[in-house]
This record gives sequence, structure tokens and C-alpha cells, in this order.
Amino acid sequence: MKVTDHIASAKDVLISFEILPPLKGKTIESIYNQLNPLMEFQPSFINVTYHRSEQIFKKRADGSFEKIEVRKRPGTVGICAAIMTHYKVDAVPHLICGGFSKQETENALIDLNFLGIDNVLVLRGDATKSETVFDPEPDGHAHAIDLLKQTVNLNHGIYLEEDIIDGYKTSFCIGVAGYPEKHFEAPNMDTDLRYLKMKVDAGAEYITTQMFFDNSKYYAFVKSCRDLGITVPIIPGLKPLTSKRQLSMLPRTFHVDIPTELSNEIMKCKTDAEVEKVGEEWLYQQSVDLKKFGVPVLHYYTLGKQHVIENVVRRIK
Repeated sequence: MKVTDHIASAKDVLISFEILPPLKGKTIESIYNQLNPLMEFQPSFINVTYHRSEQIFKKRADGSFEKIEVRKRPGTVGICAAIMTHYKVDAVPHLICGGFSKQETENALIDLNFLGIDNVLVLRGDATKSETVFDPEPDGHAHAIDLLKQTVNLNHGIYLEEDIIDGYKTSFCIGVAGYPEKHFEAPNMDTDLRYLKMKVDAGAEYITTQMFFDNSKYYAFVKSCRDLGITVPIIPGLKPLTSKRQLSMLPRTFHVDIPTELSNEIMKCKTDAEVEKVGEEWLYQQSVDLKKFGVPVLHYYTLGKQHVIENVVRRIK
């Protein structure tokens, strides 16, 4: 079932979760252990992130170094198939530009279609740790809108090989990312919103936002989108603060602000256990306020802290 169909048929605010694939060497049981406590809340769908490969240098016996590709968190497509089979819940794989050629992207979409997965969230993805700016693969996409357009083409039966006539038309429901505090590479919010409008005009059917900790920024973002003519559902992405380290790490990594009231309370904490309690309460208050606002879905980034999410969702259900 498509994300947009879940939203259209909902009688109340929906719940969804986002998980990381396990590190290579772990089993699917590690995913089930994360999700089992959350399934009582009947999530409408579960997002599974994708992580591009990294280049590392491995020392040879002669002292020289060999550059090799390592993918630390493989398995997104397989995890989505396992979730749908094991839990009978829709899965939403992330598709990224980084690390894929257009041909590899098409093949991945065909695999997803064969597995009965009809939702995707298309993203450009981040630069690798060794890059200062994003560098696409040879014959890959440089921007999320180009990946979006390729997915839309497949929905129309248009394949990369021009000699494929009357090709099968997929029916992917395509989501894109939105940034209530602006994508860090955009020169200003107006430009960022125009790029988002271009994605919606090109076929994006819903928006999932970057995490935020100040609901007023989400509300302002929604209003700006509506004023610009963006009418698709805008799903808020939510994450709890669980350690003091995140006060500097999250703004640096995700380019989000931590409200003064929240940061002051966290600075008073002596342990991360105390931080978790503060973060849980803040997330709960955010969730209650967003639910009153009438958001279509409360989308929680679990990121290994599913017990905090579990506590919050149980309180609001």
C-alpha cells in the first residue's frame, strides 16, 4: 500500500518509524529486535535508510596501500522485503544518488518492483567522508530531482534502453526530503523551497522532513510550502536527544538548531540517562503539539533508541 493511500484513508494521525540497516556481520534478527517492541503501535510504514560505500586504504604486505570500497551497512532492499514478509507492514527504502550509476538505479528499482515494494524515498545522499562536496558516480545522478525523474520515467514505462518498447510501468509512490531549517547547501530558504517545488512538480507525492526540535519551524515551513503551491502531505521527522554529545554533533552533522530551553535543560544533566529523560519529554511534547496541529504522520527516527520512541508513542496513543 502506498504512503499516500495510508494517509488518505487514515482516521487519525499515523505512526511510522525509520531504522538503520545493521552493520555488516549482523543478522536480520538485530532488525527484528529493534522493531518488535514498536509493532504494538501498528506503524503504517517503516523507512529503511541506505548508506553508500566508503573508500578506505588497506595496507599491503609490502607497505604500500590499496584503496578499496567498503559498504558498512548493506542490505536495505533485503531488509525491506524481510520487514514486509515478517510484519506485513509496508517498507519504504531510501534511494540515493551517491554510489549508483543510472543503470544500477534502474536495476534496483526493478528489484524493488519484483518484491512488491511500491514506495521509495529519493535523496541525493551525503558526500563521503573523504569528500568536501558531493561527487556523483560516473553516469550517476548529481541531484535528487534527477533520481526522482528516473523513477517517474519507470512509472511511465520509460527505461534507459531506448529499444524497450511498451515496457512494464511501475507504480512507485515517491517521497522526497524537506528541510524546515533549509538544506545547508542552499543559499537561502526561498531557493530551497523553489527546489522542493520543482521536485513536487516533477512527480514527488509526499515530503518527509529533516529532524527538527522546534515545532514553530515546521509550521512555518508548511505555511511557506502551501503559499508556494505545494499541496502534497508534509510528514514531520522526529528524533529524541539522548546524549550531551548531540548538542554539538546534531547541529554539525544535520545542520539543525537546538532550542535554548532544551539545551539548557540538557546541560544541567549529569548523565546520559538523565539526558534521555529530558529528550523523551521534549519529544513527547513535540508529538502532542504536532498531533493537535493535524500532521498526517508522526515519523520517528529510531537510530538505535527505540526504547525512547516506544515510551513516547505509548503516551500519545
